[in-house]
Amino acid sequence: MEERVTVIGGGLAGSECALQLAARGVKVTLVERRPTVPSPAHHTSNFAELVCSNSLKSMRRDSAAGLLKEELQKMGSFVLEMARQNAVPAGGALAVDRNGFSAAVTEAIESNANIEVERREVVDIPDGYVVVAAGPLCGDGLFEALRQRLGGEALSFYDAAAPIVDAESLDRSVIFEQSRYEESGSGDYLNCPMNKDEYDAFYDALVSAEKVVSKEFEQTDLFNACQPVEEVAKTGRDSLRFGALKPVGLNDPRTGRRPWAAVQLRSENSDGTAYNLVGFQTNLTWGDQRRVFRMIPGLENAEFFRYGVMHRNSFVDSPHVLDDSFAIPGTTVRLAGQITGTEGYTEAIGSGLLAALNTIADLRGLPRVSLPRTSAFGALVSYATDPSTVDYQPMHVNFGIVPPLAGPRMNKRERYQAYAKRASTDFDAYLSDRGDLFGP
Repeated sequence: MEERVTVIGGGLAGSECALQLAARGVKVTLVERRPTVPSPAHHTSNFAELVCSNSLKSMRRDSAAGLLKEELQKMGSFVLEMARQNAVPAGGALAVDRNGFSAAVTEAIESNANIEVERREVVDIPDGYVVVAAGPLCGDGLFEALRQRLGGEALSFYDAAAPIVDAESLDRSVIFEQSRYEESGSGDYLNCPMNKDEYDAFYDALVSAEKVVSKEFEQTDLFNACQPVEEVAKTGRDSLRFGALKPVGLNDPRTGRRPWAAVQLRSENSDGTAYNLVGFQTNLTWGDQRRVFRMIPGLENAEFFRYGVMHRNSFVDSPHVLDDSFAIPGTTVRLAGQITGTEGYTEAIGSGLLAALNTIADLRGLPRVSLPRTSAFGALVSYATDPSTVDYQPMHVNFGIVPPLAGPRMNKRERYQAYAKRASTDFDAYLSDRGDLFGP
């Protein structure tokens, strides 16, 4: 009997899921509504298009984000490998040329004989084995169908994207190149230094600027890790100086000293023609973005390739309506991606991979994947499926959700290194025991 799975959604999770299933001989119908039905945040019809930052975060093994990448690499992630192949300089982070990356994923999917692509909107969950990887911008019809099927309360939050500027419009006599603690004149970031007067003027303009939405979006509705810059600023005059605009480790070559504050720009593509304002997710009107952000030294004549936007992100109460494999109990329907509340690009890739493996396990009568909770990936899955959770909120992978270490007290660096060592040992042991899914 033919093994066939319907994957709904062509984002990071859906793309990884489809490729993993197809690589194991499963026939896949991958359904993506773009371009038939436009998305409020996407700009193309390509698969795995990044709509917020182009950074997949740290590559350092002793960080939770870096450890997760290492684990996904061991599990054979296709999408993560394509991200590496389309990387742009970003210090210790993995950032990608977003167009090259999504084009590579699209080519891999469209050229795969086991994947049939359908461009249409899904408003009902089909029969058979299904993975719903519709993402945080899930269409109203499909999201309502999920609510009906789940029988639980659906939740939502709001996410914001940062503006992108034309490299040619930047004032390089003011902006300097340097990664934190690197020598000035080298590094993967451009820095816009501010003195105290410049910062104060910028701050006052930012907190008084006009927002696209005011009453409907209160600060409590915003996911903390993607707070609009204007909302962060409202928590205190120095909040940005100790956050996205912190000048630590930087040296302004014009003065020979650390600036009062600094806005960092990160390359959006391998050609270095476009730069993202790091930490500047925003819900300001486009006119006020142009006015206020041009107050940043070096951006006085900045041309914007894309203004920041805010869009709805929806997710379900996973710990209480899904099982520990993100399946709807008693059905052949499984969820993956940010709709489950596992928030972040790499996390979405991982959830798509996990959905594929658990679906294959169900199809072939194998034990489902049960990753060690001491691993970064296992800890995230455990958090997102723990029925004892009272107020479920989206979560990035982090060391705060892994089991504590036994033994003497350690400083932060030592503790994180110990977490990574323990995770790697346990993860490798688990994979070696699951040759049915991870064998040659």
